[in-house]
Amino acid sequence: MSEAPARIVRFGAGSIGGLGDVCGEAGITRPLLVASRRGAGSVGPLPVVATYDGVRPHVPVETVREAAALARSSRADGLVGVGGGSAIDTCKAVVAELVRAEPPVTPPAVVAIPTTYAGAEWTPYFGMLLAPGRKGGGMEERARPVAAIYDPELTVGLPLEATVGTAMNALAHCAEAYYHPACTPAAERHADTGSTAIAYALPLVVDRLDGIYGRTRLLEGAMRAALALAEAGLCLGHAMAQALGGRYGLPHGAVNAVCLPAALRFNAEVVPHAVARFADALGTDDAPAHVEELARLGGYERLRDFGILEEDLDAVAGAVVARAGARANPRPASAAEVAGLLRSVW
Repeated sequence: MSEAPARIVRFGAGSIGGLGDVCGEAGITRPLLVASRRGAGSVGPLPVVATYDGVRPHVPVETVREAAALARSSRADGLVGVGGGSAIDTCKAVVAELVRAEPPVTPPAVVAIPTTYAGAEWTPYFGMLLAPGRKGGGMEERARPVAAIYDPELTVGLPLEATVGTAMNALAHCAEAYYHPACTPAAERHADTGSTAIAYALPLVVDRLDGIYGRTRLLEGAMRAALALAEAGLCLGHAMAQALGGRYGLPHGAVNAVCLPAALRFNAEVVPHAVARFADALGTDDAPAHVEELARLGGYERLRDFGILEEDLDAVAGAVVARAGARANPRPASAAEVAGLLRSVW
C-alpha cells in the first residue's frame, strides 16, 4: 500500500480564522467558496475569489455543473467546502467534472470545513443525485481533500435533528470500519476513539445544543470517524441509507440512524468480534440496542416515520444490493434478505 499523503488539519474554536494560512500551506492562491446559501452566510467574510452558494442536499448534478463553470471562469485553484456532506461532496464532484472535461482543467485542491458531523472530508468518494429518485456517485482520487478545518463554533447552530442524524452517520462510519474488508489497525483505532467520543458527547449536546464543550467533543468524534472511513469504507448499513435517501430525498444521517442497528444484527453472525469491539467502544454489551437509544435522541425510530411506503421496500432492496457498500459487506446479502432487514425497521 502506498503511503497516504500528509493531511493538513486545524481543530478548535476559532480555527476557521486560519483558512488563509491553510490555503497557503496547500498551495492555493485562488480559493472558491462552495456552500449552501445559509452556509455561506454563516461564516462571515473569507479570503476567497468567488462564492458558489447553490449547494443542495444529495448534490443534484446540475449544481455540480454550475459550480464547475464558476470554478473555471474564476480560475479557482482551490475549492473550500463549508457545510455538511453535500457541500464537501459537491467540491469532489466538481473536481471530477473538471478533470474529465474537454479540455481538462488542472484539478483544484479541496479544503473541507465541516459544519455537521457527516464525515466526508477525507475520502475521494462522493454521492450525486443523477435524476429525481436516482442516487449515484463516483470516485476521483484527485478530489480527496488535502486539508480540513474543524471549528466547533460553526456547529453550535445546528438543529437537533441534523445534529443527531449526522452524528449517527459518523457513528456508522466507525461501526462499518471494524468489519470492512479494507479495515486496518489504524481504522480500528480511529473507530475506537470516534465511537467512544460520539457515544459520550451526543447526549451532552442534545441536552445543551449551544454548549461548546459537548460540540467540541462530538466534532472530535466525527473527525475520528472520518479518518476511520478513509482507512476502510462503507458496508450494508450505508448502502441501505443511500438507496432510501436517493429515492425519497431524505437526510442521509437520519436514515443511517434507523438502518445501522439492523445491519449490525445481520453482520454479528459472521463478524461477532468486530461488533463486540464496537460495543466496547460504546460502553455497552449490546451495540445495536445502544445505537437505537442514541438515534431516539433525534426522534429516529422507524422508516415509516419518514413517509417510506412498505410496498416500496422490495424495489429499494434491489437498489441496495447493487451498491458498493452492500458488495463490500462481510456477510453477503440477497435482495430478499435486505428487504427483510428493511421491514424489520419499517
